Amino acid sequence: MMRLIAAGAVALGLCAAAEAQERRALVGGTLIDGNGGEPIADSVILVEDDRITAVGTVDTLPVPEGYEVISTEAMTVMPGLWEMHAHLMLNGHADYAHWDVAYADRLEDEIMPASAVQLLLAGVTTARDLGAPLEPSLSVRDRIDAGELPGPRLFVSGPFIQEEPYPGTEAFRWGVDGVREARRHVRTLAEAGVDVIKMVDQDQMTLEESRAVVEEAHAHGLRVVGHSHRPAEIIRGLEIGVDNFEHTGLTTAPEYPDHVMDALVARTARGRVSGGPLYWTPTIEGLWNYERTRDNPERLDTDCWHRGLELDTIADIAQSIEHPDRLTYMQLTPLRRRTLERKFQQLREAGVLMLIGTDSGIPMKFHCQSTWNEIDVWTRELGVPVMDTIRAATYWPSVFMGVEDEWGRIQPGQYADIIAVDGDVLTYPNLLQDVDFVMKGGTVYVEDGDVVESALPASLRME
Repeated sequence: MMRLIAAGAVALGLCAAAEAQERRALVGGTLIDGNGGEPIADSVILVEDDRITAVGTVDTLPVPEGYEVISTEAMTVMPGLWEMHAHLMLNGHADYAHWDVAYADRLEDEIMPASAVQLLLAGVTTARDLGAPLEPSLSVRDRIDAGELPGPRLFVSGPFIQEEPYPGTEAFRWGVDGVREARRHVRTLAEAGVDVIKMVDQDQMTLEESRAVVEEAHAHGLRVVGHSHRPAEIIRGLEIGVDNFEHTGLTTAPEYPDHVMDALVARTARGRVSGGPLYWTPTIEGLWNYERTRDNPERLDTDCWHRGLELDTIADIAQSIEHPDRLTYMQLTPLRRRTLERKFQQLREAGVLMLIGTDSGIPMKFHCQSTWNEIDVWTRELGVPVMDTIRAATYWPSVFMGVEDEWGRIQPGQYADIIAVDGDVLTYPNLLQDVDFVMKGGTVYVEDGDVVESALPASLRME
């Protein structure tokens, strides 16, 4: 009798759990699944709770009873975007010296949650946050994972590691003085639970110090992201085994010099022998479009970057970018702009594997706009095929971060991180500036082009 009672209780529990499960079917759209093959017309995607359970077409995959049907007719459906170079501690303010002091105590509860929700509602369901104080970084990431905050799945680096922090940045830039300290900093970050190590100015460290950073990171299973602003920084990074370079760099120089290109080709030729492809995140759009923004700053007036920020924060950011032409940060940019296409093409020719990332959060680069702007420049102005660009914003980032079996594609077993737009993205990629549907982990945050405000906490709503 006791066994029967127990079995009945289990059965009732299972029934209750089954009733509580969220079952949705996305039906009718053209699916780009992230694998690089032909798009799938009239697609059907079945989602149960936070996972994709089946993918097919209206002819091959009937929608079972009990599923909420969401029409994606006339839409392009694809994996949620990745933003591989974001700064959640920044929101577009143009005066870092002021921002770093005035907002240090507001990062965890205001600034970084606002950045996160802005990225999510723009269709970015995963982001890599490169450089911020350790505790706020971990707190925001973990609260998102726990469902307490809406935002992308986050991979965080915590503080930069470099030879010497710039004055006033010690909270999120850790200096290195000797091999022992280099290893200690990496161990501290690894044991705290960061997902990646970011080092900058590696050419200004001793070879032993910079190598210790990479060796210690790899010993803890962490990949290393490094800057590429100077030829020596790139050469050193290649020598010590940096996994992913950031930016195009080399300021106003017209191109990468021959010895750098030779070193890059030598590295890409080794492939798996050196631990896999050499990844590069060029973060090109902020420089590419600066003059357009300076001469026609209308896009800065959007209120999408206001979400989650206090009124005084919004006013402070707005006044800091009121005169884009006067920003010291951007004075060299017009001279750098003319070098970008050549450097970008050199990187492609060298065989590096490019990733979509934007430096989101730097002056005038708002989280609600930055990722689609990068995609637009790659495809419309730099000639990268749209499918290749989409894979650089979905599949390849998941491979780099080692989660390609969990998300980054639309296939059974993966997390239901799915976006959709009205129209044909392969022909008109700038449609991604207005993502009409955003689902992350089975929860719908944008539907029919409107934010589902009820899916957000009150502090992040705009009602």
